[in-house]
Amino acid sequence: MAAFLLRHRKVSTLGVSGILKDKLEPCRLHVALRLGALAGACNLSREYSTSYDNRANKFDFLDLTCPHAWYPVARRKNRKIFLHVGPTNSGKTYQALKQLESSPSGVYCGPLRLLAWEVAKRLNKAKVPCDLITGQEREEVDGAKHKAVTVEMADVTSSYSCAVVDEIQMLGCTTRGFSFTRALLGISADELHLCGDPAAVPLIQEILKPTGDDVHVQFYERLSPLVPSQKSLGSFKNIQTGDCVVTFSRREIYKLKGQIERGGKHLCSVVYGSLPPETRTRQATMFNDASSEFDVLVASDAIGMGLNLNISRIIFSTMKKFDGVEMRDLTISEVKQIAGRAGRYGSDFPVGEVTCLHADDLPLLHSSLKSPSPILECAGLFPTFDLIFMYSRLHPKKGLYRIMEHFLENAKLSENYFIADCEEMLNVAAVVDELPISLHDKYLFIISPVDMRDEISSQGLTQFAQNYAQKGIVRLKEIFTPGTLQVPKTESALKELESIHKVLDLYVWLSFRLEDSFPDRELAASQKAICGLLIEEFLERFGWQKQPKRRKLPSRVNSGFLLSKETRQCVK
Repeated sequence: MAAFLLRHRKVSTLGVSGILKDKLEPCRLHVALRLGALAGACNLSREYSTSYDNRANKFDFLDLTCPHAWYPVARRKNRKIFLHVGPTNSGKTYQALKQLESSPSGVYCGPLRLLAWEVAKRLNKAKVPCDLITGQEREEVDGAKHKAVTVEMADVTSSYSCAVVDEIQMLGCTTRGFSFTRALLGISADELHLCGDPAAVPLIQEILKPTGDDVHVQFYERLSPLVPSQKSLGSFKNIQTGDCVVTFSRREIYKLKGQIERGGKHLCSVVYGSLPPETRTRQATMFNDASSEFDVLVASDAIGMGLNLNISRIIFSTMKKFDGVEMRDLTISEVKQIAGRAGRYGSDFPVGEVTCLHADDLPLLHSSLKSPSPILECAGLFPTFDLIFMYSRLHPKKGLYRIMEHFLENAKLSENYFIADCEEMLNVAAVVDELPISLHDKYLFIISPVDMRDEISSQGLTQFAQNYAQKGIVRLKEIFTPGTLQVPKTESALKELESIHKVLDLYVWLSFRLEDSFPDRELAASQKAICGLLIEEFLERFGWQKQPKRRKLPSRVNSGFLLSKETRQCVK
C-alpha cells in the first residue's frame, strides 16, 4: 500500500470549461460567477474585476436561494436521476456501480478516499480504465474515460454518460453537506445515480424540482438478516471470532483492546477516524483474513462506511458519544449505519447480529433499529470563491475573516438549505488573514483538509502559510527537522505521530494546488508512508498476549523528520 502512495502520474487538471473562457454577456455574469471551478476563479475574477466595479450594485451576491442556477453545464442537460435507497448491505451501491461500469464514460463520487480507491480498483480490474482523483492522490490510467473521486473533487464543468454519488444523505451533514449538494446540482451526466438512506428522498425530490430533471426512486431491502440480540454481552469473556466492539474515543478503543487481549484468546485490529486511511485499510485486511490471529475488531463509528468488513456481531460498548459539544445518545441513523455492518452479504457471516455490552443500553438499540431514520429537511451550502471574491469588492477594507463572517451571517437561503458550519474555515481565515497573499490563496488555505483542533496540525498549516507568504516556496525540510521517527511507545506518542501524518497529508494536498510553491510532494508522500508503517507497528505491539507473525520494521527510521520547535511554538 505504501508503494501505491508513491505512484504519482500526470493527470489533466480539473480545469474550467469553455463557458468560463468565453466573453460572457453582462446578463450571464451572475450565473457564471457562481460556478464552483476553483481553477478558473482567479482568471474569471481578473477578467471582470473592472467591469464589475461599475455595476456591482446590480447583483445581490448574498442571494443563495437558487443554487441550481450556479451550474449551467448541468442545467443544459436533461438528466435522469436514479435514487437507489435502502439500508446498509442492501446492494444499492452495487447496482449503481454496475451501471457506471457499463457506461462509455462516468464518474464515481464518494465521501471517503477509501471508497474512491475501492471503486477505481474495481473498475480497472474489470478492464474499465479508471482514474483516481482525491485531494491527495492523482492516478491516471491510459485511455480512461471513468474517474473515481472524493466528492469534493467532483468536476462540475465536464459531461459524463453516467455519474454515481455515494452516501447522498450526507448532503445534510453540517460540515461537508455542501459538497454533496454541489455534486447533486452540478454534475452534468445523462444518468445520475444517488445511493443512500431513504430519509434523503423527499428533500432531494424537492431540491430537484426547479431543474426539470427526471427523478426515479428505487427502494432496496437488506440482502442478509440482521438480528438484534435480546441479551447483552455482559463480559468480554464472551467475545467471539468475528466480533466488532464499537466505542467512540481513541482512549476507549485502546482500553477495550487491552482488556480483550489480556484474556489471552483474541488479538484485536483497530479502526478509528484519525488513523491514516492506508492504516485503516490494512487493519481491516488483517481482521478479514481468516488465517490472521487478529480475529476481533475494536472500532469507532469510522466503520460505518468505506470498509468491507467480515463482521459477525456488532457490540456497542456504549450508546452515547461526545459530538464535540455534548455527550448525547446515538441517533437512529448512527445506530443503523453501524449495526448494519454486521453480516455482510457473501461474507463468512451471512447472518448479522447486534447487541450491547451493557443490558441497560438494549432498549435504545432495539427502538432505533425499529424506527425509520428522521427525514432530512435541509441540504448544506457554502459560497464558492467567485462569490467571496466579488463580495469582497464591496468591502475592500475588510479581511477574509470579516468578509466571510458577514457573508455567512447575511446570506439569503431558501427553506431547503442551510449554510455549512464554517468554524474550522473561519479559524484558518483568522490565521492567514494578515499574510500578504492573494484572496484566492487564502481561500485555498481555508478549504484545505486541516484539523485546527489538533495543535500540531494547526501549527503545520500556520508555518506553511507563513513560509509561502514570505518566500513563495515551502520546502519540507524547513518545516520538519531532520531526526528520527520512532515506533510510538505510548498512546500520546501515537497521537503525535498521527498528527504529523496529518501535516504531511496537508503538504501533499497543497502541492497539487500550488505545485511550484510546494515542490516536495514525493518526499512528503514517502514520509507519510513511513508514519503509517510506524503506527501499524505500534498497533501490532500494543497489548500483545501472544506473538503473531509480523513484518520486521526497525524501531527507528533515520530518514524521518519531526516538527521543529519553532513550528510547535508558532501558534499558542
